[in-house]
Amino acid sequence: MAAPTVTYESILVERDGPVGVVMLNRPDVLNSWDWLMSEEMAHAFATFDDDDDVRAIVLTGAGRAFCAGAGLRPAGQTFDGSLRREDAAAKVPGPKRSAEKLRTPVIAAVNGAAVGAGLTMALRADIVYVAEDAKLGFVFNRRGVVPDADLMWSVPRQIGFSRAMELLLTARIFRGREAAEVGLAAKALPAAEVLAAAVETGKDIAENVAPVSAAITKLVTRAFLQETDQAAALELERRLFRWAGQHADAPEGVTAFKEKRPPHWTLSKTRDFPTELFNDGR
Repeated sequence: MAAPTVTYESILVERDGPVGVVMLNRPDVLNSWDWLMSEEMAHAFATFDDDDDVRAIVLTGAGRAFCAGAGLRPAGQTFDGSLRREDAAAKVPGPKRSAEKLRTPVIAAVNGAAVGAGLTMALRADIVYVAEDAKLGFVFNRRGVVPDADLMWSVPRQIGFSRAMELLLTARIFRGREAAEVGLAAKALPAAEVLAAAVETGKDIAENVAPVSAAITKLVTRAFLQETDQAAALELERRLFRWAGQHADAPEGVTAFKEKRPPHWTLSKTRDFPTELFNDGR
């Protein structure tokens, strides 16, 4: 395994073949979120995203928790903005991107508790695997604030209005198996199996899925959550399909299938993404 050369304080980063692994690494405080962790994670994501050899990214936590939410501090400092993002950002210069903005698929391996900001972080991944007994919760209303980071918009779209409101309004704790049942997670597994399952899925994507196809699929599908014009969405989808069909990975995918061999993809997620059809902000 090879890792980026940057030394981080709040996370660990390594490579498992074509899969980049980002591990939240504050186990003594259940990997509680702060601005430094956020900036380091975004930097590691961007570093992996800019590497054509990294075909999937797994996000997980060290120890028994994924992330127990924002680190609670005295004198109202947890939510009032007095923990300066600018100071954290200055410690980690360079490109930074959040999980939903990457061209690389992100899989959250929620190995334990994910509460508040921790659950928000997990749901920004493209695929979520969760420990079946993990404690999860959108606890914001029980802390005197409101759900943030897009939760009030995204969760109802993901699992339906009534289920979302029950979880957001009660702010109750629920288990990983319920998260999978309602559609917040793709799978609920024994805690010891979550990380390995996420890495295995990442390697499956790396071997069998064209990198530009994956990038288009994740970014355009997310964009379509906000698209109210179905005809416009269908037209963009058709244009992207035609674009893909005119490039090398399409005939390679068919040939590899016929010859019963692994595909050899040649398009690059960093150089060949069709920004002329869909601008992802890069």
